[in-house]
Order: sequence, then structure tokens, then C-alpha cells
Amino acid sequence: MAMHIGFIGLGVMGTPMAGHLAKAGHALTVLDADRAKAERLAAAHPGVAIAATPRAVAQASDVVVTMLPSGEYVRDVALGTGGLAEGFEGGELLIDTSSCEPWLTVDTARSLAAKGVEMVDSATSGAEFGAQAATLVFMLGGTPRAVERARPVLEVMGKHLFHLGPVGAGHAMKSINNTITAMTLAATAEGLVLGKKLGLDPNVMTDVLNVSTGMSWITQTHIKQRITNRAFDDPFKLELMVKDIGIALELARRETTSVPIWSLGQSIWQKADEEAGRGASVSELVRHVEREGGATIE
Repeated sequence: MAMHIGFIGLGVMGTPMAGHLAKAGHALTVLDADRAKAERLAAAHPGVAIAATPRAVAQASDVVVTMLPSGEYVRDVALGTGGLAEGFEGGELLIDTSSCEPWLTVDTARSLAAKGVEMVDSATSGAEFGAQAATLVFMLGGTPRAVERARPVLEVMGKHLFHLGPVGAGHAMKSINNTITAMTLAATAEGLVLGKKLGLDPNVMTDVLNVSTGMSWITQTHIKQRITNRAFDDPFKLELMVKDIGIALELARRETTSVPIWSLGQSIWQKADEEAGRGASVSELVRHVEREGGATIE
């Protein structure tokens, strides 16, 4: 059944996600800080409307999806001047697919609930190709009722949906998932650097890992595709991975949970981020490991 859906945040992930909703026949109203992105989406999908403010998106929508850089952005879009809350009448649903700080998500959801609006945090995994292919993984936090309302929207954009608990649970899971991925990339890069210094072929090493116990998402989709060919072109930003590691460590601190490997790994990622500069690909972590180890994985 066609719905009136708003979509805010048309970046690497958001643009193809919104495109799937438009192709599915939903009445879509979109907004991005870069209006040119919204105009390109509207040109590709006739019938897509462009809004000037989050308030206007809310006024046109029964469900709003956000895909933004952090919980602060989501809070400002939802509750700030000209925000979604000013346009909602009550009874609407906000689905946040961003990677956010769970404690900010809980606060935003509480404020929206006071206005009669439900919120589901639906943290996303699958990278750009998953967004393009509509095979994303969604990690959901919210009431069972709200999650069921969100399901038909998310199923258009993804393949796997997991309800983890109340609001904030999805974003907590995303930070844990990304931190595990980050530590795996660092450990794999260190192993490949050592192998290269020993005279081993990194591509053959990757082949071995992919049929052995060292296999991971990193060895399957990142090493040959981004590193040994020296492309270093993963669109996910290094600084966002550092943000997600920080979220996971803050959650561990709040729960007095010891995570020594993550703590050490955070320092490696922070150093790589300082060296690479703003806007660098997450793949650039490997260049830092190469410099520290004294060999290039090629």
C-alpha cells in the first residue's frame, strides 16, 4: 500500500534508499542540506517532491526516514527550529537509519513521544552496494508496535531486519558491529603487512584467509577490492568509523564493561584519522598500518 513518506539525508546511502521507496510507488518528499542532491533524485524519479525544511517534510508525511551523520543532526532535524516536531500532528512515525549515539536517540524519542510521535532507531549495515541493491541489514530499536509499522518501509530498502529491544538498541548494536569490523580490519592489515615482509603474496594470503578461520567480511569484500589494487576508495568515511568506535566505548564505560582490545584499537584508528585528514576513506586505516609496519600490501 502506497504511503506518504519523507526522507531526509541523501548521501551515499540515503540516495539509493530513497530511490527504492520512490520506485515502490510511495509518495516521497525529500530534503538534503545540498539541494542539488534532492534535485537529482527528483529528476530520476518523477513525482518526488522536494521540501525546504524538515517541518515541511513532516507536514507531507505519515512516516519520515532519516539518514544523517550523527544523533546531534537527527535531534536538530527532529526538534530544532523548523524541525519535524513542528510539522507533525501526532500519530506519525520517525525511522532513523543513521549511526547515532543511543543516549541521544532515547532523548529524541522521548521528546517526540510527548507529541504523540513514535520513533524507531533502525541502524543500517551493508555499505553503499547494499543500499544500491536493497540488501541492507537493519538493526531495530523501538516498541513492537512501532517496529511493525516500520517494517513495510524498511523491507523495500533492505533484506534483513532484527528487532533488538527498546529505542536505542539498534544504534547500540550498530556501534558494536562497526567496532568489531574496525578491529578486524586493523588486525587483518597487520597480518598482511607481516606476510608481505616475509615474502608472501597478499592476494594469495587473502585467498587463504577466505577459506580458513581468518575469513571475515573484510577479507571477502575489502582487501582485493580496495587495498591490494591500491584503490583505497571505500565511500564510508574513516572519521565516521572513529565516531562509532567512540560510541561503543562510551557504552562500555557506562556499563563498566572492560574492552581492552577496543581501547587499544581506538588509539590506532584515531592516529590514522589524524594522518589521513577530514573526509578520508575508511580504507586509509590500512595506509597507517603499512607505515607503522614498514611494508605496503600490494
